[in-house]
Amino acid sequence: MKKILIVEDEGLILKVLSLKLTSDGYKVITASDGNEGFETALKEKPDLAIVDIGLPKIDGNTLCEILKKDKRTKDIKIIVLTGRKLVGDMEKAFESGADAYISKPYDYNFLLMKIKKLIGE
Repeated sequence: MKKILIVEDEGLILKVLSLKLTSDGYKVITASDGNEGFETALKEKPDLAIVDIGLPKIDGNTLCEILKKDKRTKDIKIIVLTGRKLVGDMEKAFESGADAYISKPYDYNFLLMKIKKLIGE
């Protein structure tokens, strides 16, 4: 079973996304800030992380960089899922190591398609 880490500080989004991904057959683990996200990634070794940019403690782009630079977590695929729409946000996310970028409000089927493309069923 593929394991997905969701790092999101908005409780409702975290809950809904967790439920949907679990019902689609993924093992879901969660974190509510960037610091916790990195520690959880080290401990759980997820196949993929869904990361919000506007996180407390360590922001999403910094978390992407840390995950991609650490040899223990560099192979984790990362989808940045964000409500921010500033010019340069997408470029910065990819420069930080994101494998995909999706804006909120997001289409769940599109997100699921991206997940399957990155880590399979």
